[in-house]
Amino acid sequence: MQTIFVQVKCELGLAYQVADEAVDIEQVSEVHSISGQYDLMVKCYLDDSADIGQFVVDTIQRLPGVKDTFTLIAFKAFS
Repeated sequence: MQTIFVQVKCELGLAYQVADEAVDIEQVSEVHSISGQYDLMVKCYLDDSADIGQFVVDTIQRLPGVKDTFTLIAFKAFS
């Protein structure tokens, strides 16, 4: 399983709508509103064979109201 975090910049006034759409995506486990350059942080779990770039381009970037994304690939979770 691959874990990625996608920071999403939304069109003005659409962050909550984008978040509502994103939580319905099967691979998305959490969506948080954040401060700073981006509006949302989306945590996703992808199959090991999944193409991360293709997922982001075809699934996250195509959500209505998404203006820009920045993807982080996680390697190891610590507890």
